[in-house]
Amino acid sequence: MQNPNSNRKYIIAGMVLTLTAIFIIRLFYIQIIDKSYQLSSNNNSRLRVVEYPGRGMMFDRYGKPLVYNEPVYDLLMLPQQVKAFDTLELCRILSIDIVEFRESVRKAREYSRYRQSAVVRQVSMEQFAMLSERLYKYPGFSFQIRSQRKYPQPIAPHLLGYVGEVNVEDLKKDPYYQSGDYIGKSGLEQEYEEYLRGRKGISFMLVDVHNRLQGKFENGRYDTIPEPGRKLTITIDAALQEYGEKLLAHKKGSIVAIEPSTGEILAMISSPAYDPNELVGRIRGQNFERLMNDSLNPLFNRATMSRYSPGSIFKVVQALVALQLGVIDEFYSVDCNKDIIGCHNHPNAHGLREGIQYSCNPYFYNVFRRIILQGKSTNQFKDSQIGLKIWDEMVFTFGLGQILPTDFPGIKPGLVPDGELYDKMHGANRWAFSTIYSNSIGQGEVETVPIQIANLAAIIANRGFYYVPHFIRSIEGIDTIPQKFKDPVHTAIDPKYFDIVADGMQRVVYDPGGTGWKAQVPGVIVCGKTGTVQNSGGKEDHSGFFAFAPKERPRIAIVAYVENSGAGGMYAATITSLMIEKYMNGTITQADKELSILEYQQF
Repeated sequence: MQNPNSNRKYIIAGMVLTLTAIFIIRLFYIQIIDKSYQLSSNNNSRLRVVEYPGRGMMFDRYGKPLVYNEPVYDLLMLPQQVKAFDTLELCRILSIDIVEFRESVRKAREYSRYRQSAVVRQVSMEQFAMLSERLYKYPGFSFQIRSQRKYPQPIAPHLLGYVGEVNVEDLKKDPYYQSGDYIGKSGLEQEYEEYLRGRKGISFMLVDVHNRLQGKFENGRYDTIPEPGRKLTITIDAALQEYGEKLLAHKKGSIVAIEPSTGEILAMISSPAYDPNELVGRIRGQNFERLMNDSLNPLFNRATMSRYSPGSIFKVVQALVALQLGVIDEFYSVDCNKDIIGCHNHPNAHGLREGIQYSCNPYFYNVFRRIILQGKSTNQFKDSQIGLKIWDEMVFTFGLGQILPTDFPGIKPGLVPDGELYDKMHGANRWAFSTIYSNSIGQGEVETVPIQIANLAAIIANRGFYYVPHFIRSIEGIDTIPQKFKDPVHTAIDPKYFDIVADGMQRVVYDPGGTGWKAQVPGVIVCGKTGTVQNSGGKEDHSGFFAFAPKERPRIAIVAYVENSGAGGMYAATITSLMIEKYMNGTITQADKELSILEYQQF
């Protein structure tokens, strides 16, 4: 009888042979086919070097470079390979504090003994050259090249933005970034980060026992090539931007200029400002802290974040809404009765054009009253609620009370007050026109942001529509800009009414009694409107002026604000005149005007 266990030896032998074959095949794969283990075994003679791409350059609308890159180096440390070295000499060459360097070394060792860490960032080319000659004395140390931003002209810091090291939130949002990487933190650097950053590459280098580079590992077969960032051409006119910053120097205020036919932003100035080169390199941290603590707040972008009462500029909106609703016509006249609301001395306004020309407060008090109280209810509270709702819906179509969907971060929405706001302020059914009439002259609760007012000027220039204001003109390798910047956005106002308002704005600048005569430009028909913004802080009022030019086929729409400088017909109108002439003609013939602005300094 056959032993039932006699076949076990064959089974066991088969299992042994199978396992042996598996191990042989695996070893063959590891040693011959898969090089990853070989790479790991070569850690002591191989450096993994991240190759950072050049960040995309930015150019103005005429191809003038606004920001480019210059090479810098990071000193890396691999703790496992580090031996005793001359710390004093290294710190002297790199001009760094020895205590800070030792702290960086400590952090690198705590992070990992087997991975490289940057212990000194943004080493200059001169320092790199000096240390490279002595690098054999510093085993475990190596360099990686990267770039930092450079600004050929110290202009447009708020617009261009700045680059800074990634933080914890950045690392969580995007796995592309690693600790020590840099990212756009504000302005267009932030908005177009995905295009500007490019893509990192990796190189594996061989080093000898003296830590000297010996060439590529495996002839570079495992390397990846960095992809440079895309070049951006933006809509800014660098010469106009520079001139506007010159005019606003030593003043608090802002200027925004737009090309009405495209929505392209020609200039965006905020003052006080700073030299963008201050936020580059190893000095960035201390300069940023200094700017943050500066009482003048130079990091604050007044063009997109300051919320002002629009003042008398808002009267043109009231006029257009009233015309559309049919509650007035172009011949509607009002006596300038100062018992109703305060006003300056001028003749009675015979028609809407003169109402705008004289900027008559009682005139627009009555215009707003007709908008709000239309007799749709016998209850004045209910009637006011109905009228305000209609007014809100129409004003909103001017791009007010909302964040314009442009390509710039951090824009504030301003405020167009509605019934819900007044219910919270005064209680439901406890407010009426008599509560909210200050909005008639651009005071009260209504608030606007300078970029919105520049866009309002573009709307009137276009006779009823606008293109979303934007900065991008082209992106390298991208065929077209977003469609939202190409499609016109129409207001709720019939185009026929805009010529009436444009006539009134021309009178503001050229006719007797007009409040904006300082906005005149030789050879150009300017249409504008003053806006004196009351300041509740106890200081002098803010000066505001918005305009477009020329009257027919306008090429520029613009707003200027100068804080705490008085009436809108003074400094803001003069600045607007100079900016229009600079853009239209390329030169300035109004030397006296220019001198008056340059000599006026607030700090």
